[in-house]
Amino acid sequence: MTSDFSVNMNEYLPLRDVVFNTLRQAILKGELKPGERLMEIALAERLGVSRTPIREAMRKLEQEGLVVMIPRRGAQVANITEKDLNDVLEVRIALENVAIEKACARMTEEEMRRLWLAAKEFEHTITEGNLVKLAEADVAFHEVIYQASDNKRLIQVLNNMREQIYRYRVEYLKEGETRDVLVKEHEELTKAIRERDVERAKQLSFQHIENQRMAIMRSIEAEDAERERAEKEKSRGHR
Repeated sequence: MTSDFSVNMNEYLPLRDVVFNTLRQAILKGELKPGERLMEIALAERLGVSRTPIREAMRKLEQEGLVVMIPRRGAQVANITEKDLNDVLEVRIALENVAIEKACARMTEEEMRRLWLAAKEFEHTITEGNLVKLAEADVAFHEVIYQASDNKRLIQVLNNMREQIYRYRVEYLKEGETRDVLVKEHEELTKAIRERDVERAKQLSFQHIENQRMAIMRSIEAEDAERERAEKEKSRGHR
């Protein structure tokens, strides 16, 4: 286990919740990789806690579908499957269409300015090469649109989905060439919303998410191939 993460203590939360949140974020941000084994002893030592809160966190992560229990192997980070990906992105498309429709009708000049600045901030962050910061900049861009919808229930549902989408967003940003595409997509979406062109904005949002889906599938396929290659190498080494 080579992932670089640590526990952040919060005096207002029980230790088991702090450990759960730490591991959850490590998985969602890609610090713990799909398929990576989660060893209770190693995690307890790394986080400076006993095995009990680790075990409790594993159970909750399993309920969320972020961890799977493998017979005779223990816990491991759940792989991203094509079905999981499609389920999440289908819901995202539907919800973002509503948010875009409302934003086109309600966005103020100040919010337009914030959307433009968020697009520029994403472009600037590309040069830093930090995947987590880049994903957060992408989140911030879409958050401006969500807030402009001025629909509290819609924003709440979108925010509840955000962390699940975050995991896929980090996968998407692994491909260097997709980052330049995202810059252009953000610019075009900003322009369509500024012009109150709902249909154009929805079309751009759909293409944006479809590009994301295809890029993540390429990433998943590449990781599966690499994992298969490593397992074959390991098998040959044991002969």
